[in-house]
Parts: sequence; structure tokens; C-alpha cells
Amino acid sequence: MRIKPSDEGNLINIRLEGLNLPKRVFIYDCTLRDGEQTPGVALTIKEKLTIAKQLAKLGVDTIEAGTPINSKDEKEAVYRIAKEIEGPTIAALARVLKPDIDACLDCQVDLIHVFVSTSDIHLKYQMKKTREEIMNMALEAVEYVKAHGVKCLFSAMDATRTELGYLIQVLKEAEKAGADSVNVPDTVGVMTPSSMRSLISDVRKNISVILDVHCHNDFGLAVANTIAGVEAGADEVQVTVNGIGERAGNAALEPVVIALSACYGIQMNIKPQYLMETSSLVEQYTGVPLSPCTPIVGRNAFAHESGIHVHPVLIKASTFEPISPEDVGQRRRIVLGKKSGRHSVKAALEELGIKDVGEKDLIEITTRIKDLAAKNKLVSDVDLVAIAEDVLSLKLYEPRVKLQELVVVTGVNVTPSATVKLLIDGVERIGQGIGVGPVDAAAKAIEEIVGPISRLKLKEFNLRALTGGTDSLASVTMTVEDALGNQFEAGAVHGDIVTSSVNALINALNKALHYQRLRGLEKGSKDLGHQE
Repeated sequence: MRIKPSDEGNLINIRLEGLNLPKRVFIYDCTLRDGEQTPGVALTIKEKLTIAKQLAKLGVDTIEAGTPINSKDEKEAVYRIAKEIEGPTIAALARVLKPDIDACLDCQVDLIHVFVSTSDIHLKYQMKKTREEIMNMALEAVEYVKAHGVKCLFSAMDATRTELGYLIQVLKEAEKAGADSVNVPDTVGVMTPSSMRSLISDVRKNISVILDVHCHNDFGLAVANTIAGVEAGADEVQVTVNGIGERAGNAALEPVVIALSACYGIQMNIKPQYLMETSSLVEQYTGVPLSPCTPIVGRNAFAHESGIHVHPVLIKASTFEPISPEDVGQRRRIVLGKKSGRHSVKAALEELGIKDVGEKDLIEITTRIKDLAAKNKLVSDVDLVAIAEDVLSLKLYEPRVKLQELVVVTGVNVTPSATVKLLIDGVERIGQGIGVGPVDAAAKAIEEIVGPISRLKLKEFNLRALTGGTDSLASVTMTVEDALGNQFEAGAVHGDIVTSSVNALINALNKALHYQRLRGLEKGSKDLGHQE
């Protein structure tokens, strides 16, 4: 992996003298273990396997698959990941207890990560043991793992609040006992970069095996502390996709690997072009939404609205972009809003295939865009097309999918089912589906025809009655999001709630397909109704 600053002349001024940088950094991913400890997150075995396959595709060196002693399902997930995922080292977590380690051994993992608390506050209130007892437990665990011919990683939990002399003693003894690597976790996220650099520098002088850092984000410093650890000689970083994890989360994989590559020139096995799709997959399965301002993978990471920025970006991207969005699986977005200028609007129109717009019409379209945005309205491509159609008297949007017939069956003790007839690009197609309700069944029937609607994620669904009474018209509005984070709002009104919902879904689908065509993203949608 090598990410270079975008375009010529974009220098990232990092002073490297005095740093103990490794030539290569290993990426130890904890998404399936520490990441799943995010409050409210629970992944199925199938979801864990899918994420593990994606992590292997991304190129992480180690996948910590879980803690087998936790439950039967957890153990099954770890076992299957160890058996089915090729490429990365597969690790499992265990306390320094033989039952925990035995559960990991049963899973046939490549590496067992054993941990025990070493700080005085943990020894007093959590472990209720002396330093000597903790030392003996740690060494017995490492020796037990190695006696079974498995690689061992040892972690001193709450290391950054552990008395330095004792911490180094424990880590040195773990190395002597056979540990292949040792880890310094900032378990409660209390370090600063300068403190982390000093601590890891002291540890590095005493340890010859692979040295890990594992940083939590309680003060928002997890990424900075992780990089500071590498500056001091750590050669493996423990991270999670999107920075998910306990409390405020962990060091996020995406900014860590990009900073190490772009700013320091450090080699890793990561394939950065898969960062965006990996982030999106984890966001989808965990249900933990990303802030638009999330570095590298956030919706706004490469978005520009202000005319002061947009104009130079269109001439030379590196004026306001430190790296190229394509390198990380992203794309540049020119966002239209109340701060947009004519250059932004013209560029957006040209991306949609609307060219040679006269100056007078461009000014009119820009004014309408600003007026719309001033009403606290997000200006989408669909809005831009509608405004351009009105100003230029064009017709750019023709729905590809039209509803011809809808039949639903539902009731008490009856599995809801639906049959849908669609007209797709003028060709009639029929699909059937069952679901938890009539709307879900109809969506499944549509999916059978056009391919997985799961490419579009439902973000909002609103239903209201327009008039009183049981014969009221039902108004449904919904917002769906595609894999790149683009959102499409659509609505429909009908006397039947199910029909109104299905029409709204089809309208949203048509908007998404229209956007894909305009943006040249049609792959996967050209042959609607002809999926294998």
C-alpha cells in the first residue's frame, strides 16, 4: 500500500528526524471483537463471516474474530472464520484462564490473544489480586498457549495507567515466556500523543518482539495516540473499522492507515481502494451511522460547497484535497447549497450531462439553487435536474420502472405474500415475494425482478392520512440511500396504504437509477429484470 498526496506540489510536511519509525506496520483489526462491544451492536454468524471476508479483501494482517468463551454462537463464529477465511491471521481473545484459552484452541485459530489487568486501580477494584499474582497468571497463560503450538499475543490491560517499571517487567517476562507479540492498550483513552510516544519509546527499548498499541477514543485522541505509538517504534496497530467499540470507540482503521501511508510513507498490506466499501458494510451491519464529517470514508470527506473552494478544486484538486478520493474508494462531490457559485452549478450540471448552458440560464439556475438551500433544504441531484428542466424547458427524467399490477395477500395466521407486475424499460416482468407484512412482501417481489433492493437502504419512512376516516388517502414519503451514501427522497399518495408504499418505493428506485445513469454508475442496473 502506498497513498501519495494528490497531484503535484501537495507536500505534507512531517518532520521525521528523531522518530523510531518501523519500515512496515501490521494492521490488527478488532472490529469483530472490540467493535461488536459497541453498545447495541450484535452481529450474526453470517454477518461476521461477511465482514471477515471483506477485511481479508481489504488486506488486514490479523482479524480478531471474537471471544469464544462468551457464548456458543460466538465460539461457532470464531471457528467458522478460522476455517473459511484465507489470508489474514485469525485471532481469538481470552482472559488468562485455561477455560478461555481452551475455547480458543477448540476454534483452531492461528493466534490467541491473552490479557490481564496490570494497573493498580484494576488490581484493587477489579482483580483483587497482588502484582505478583497477576504476573504469575500472565506467564502461566502465555506458556499454556505456547505449549499447544499456537502463536500468543499478550496484553497488559490498562497499561497506560500501570506503573512503568511494573509494566515493562510484565511485558519482558511475557516475552521470555514465549509471547510472539505484546500489546500496550490505552484501555480508558487517557493518553496524549506526547505521553504515548514517551511510553512506547520506553517499552520499545525493552521489548524485541512485535509491539502493538491499542487506543480508545474517550478524549478523541485514539488515532493520534496510535500514530504517536508508531512514531516511537510500535510495529502493529489495533484498530476497528469506523472506529466503533466500547464507549467512544477505538482508533479508526481508515485515518490510521491513510495517515501512516500518506504522511509517513510506511508500508502496509492494506488495499486502500476497498476502504469505502468496507466502511459501508460495517455501517450497514452494525447500524452505527457515520458522521458525514468522518475522515476518509464520511459522506463529506471529499465534498465541496463553498465557491471559494470549488473553483480552485475544479482547476487543481490538490488545492483543497490532501489525497485523491479515488485512492480510497471515494469520489469528489460538488455539493450545491446557499454558498455555491456558478462554477459549482455548472460543474454539477456537466456531470449530469447538461452542457452548453447559457450564462443567463446558469445565473437563474444558481439563484434557484441558493433560494432552495436557504430554506434549510438539502439540494440533491434530483432537485438540480428538476430546476434545470424548468429553466431550460427540457425533459431529462423518464422512469425506467413502472407499476402495472399489485396483488397482496395478508391476514391473521397468514404469511403475507405479494405478486407484482412491473414494466421495466417497456418489458413486462412479474415477481413474487413473502415478508413480515404486505409492504415487505411487495418489496421482496420487486427485488426478485430488479435485483437486490438492499443496494438501497431505507433511511426514513413516513405515513400520514391526508383526510379523516377509514377511506382516507395515505401519503407515504421515504428516503433511501445507495452504497455511496447518496440519498433519494420520494413519495406517493393512494387510497391504499400498501399501494402508496410500493409506489413510493418504485419512485425512489427510479430516482436512484436515474442518478446512476447520469453519473455513469449504471453497472449492475443496466439489465434490470435479467439477473441470474
